[in-house]
Amino acid sequence: MVIFGNSENKQYFWNCLMSKTISILILLVTLLSSCIKEKSSGADLVVGDMVPDFTVVTDDGTSLTGEQLSQGASCIVFFTTVCPDCQNALPHIQRLYDEYAPQGVQFVLISREEGADTIARYWEEHQLTMPYSAQTDRKIYELFAKTRVPRIYICGSGVIKAIFTDTPPPVYEDVADILKNI
Repeated sequence: MVIFGNSENKQYFWNCLMSKTISILILLVTLLSSCIKEKSSGADLVVGDMVPDFTVVTDDGTSLTGEQLSQGASCIVFFTTVCPDCQNALPHIQRLYDEYAPQGVQFVLISREEGADTIARYWEEHQLTMPYSAQTDRKIYELFAKTRVPRIYICGSGVIKAIFTDTPPPVYEDVADILKNI
C-alpha cells in the first residue's frame, strides 16, 4: 500500500506539514512574548463604575485618595516607563496636565510594578512634571484593571466617564474632548 503515491506527493505533504508547524510556532512565540508580562487578576472597571477607594503617595510627598479624586474632575493614569504605548501616551498626558491641572482637574499617574528611581530618571530625561506614585506591585492597579497599560481613567464626581487603553493608544484630542465635557 502506498500512502503518498509518488515522491512529489510525499515532498508536498512534508512541505505543508513543516509550513504549518512553523506558522503555529511563530504564533505561539508571538502570543507568549510581550514587552510587559500580563497577569489576569484584578477588577475590570467600566464606564459608569465608581472610583475605588485607594491611597497613594506621589513623588512630592502628597497623599491622594480615591475619595479626594472623586470630588471633581480627575485623570488617573496607570503606566510603566518600559511600555512603548505608555511612552507614546505620556507626552499627551503631560500636555493635558499642563492645560487642565490649572483649571482644577486632578491628575495622578500610578506606576504598575515600577520603582521610584526608574520613574524619576524617565521623568527627568523626558522633562515630565506630572505627579506620579511609584508602586512596585499591582495592588492599586488591580483595583481598576486586570491587564494592559496605559490605562487612563477620566472621572467626574467619582464616576468613571471614559477609559483609554493601548487599543489605540490615546492622544491629546481624545482625552481633551472628554475633559472639556466634565
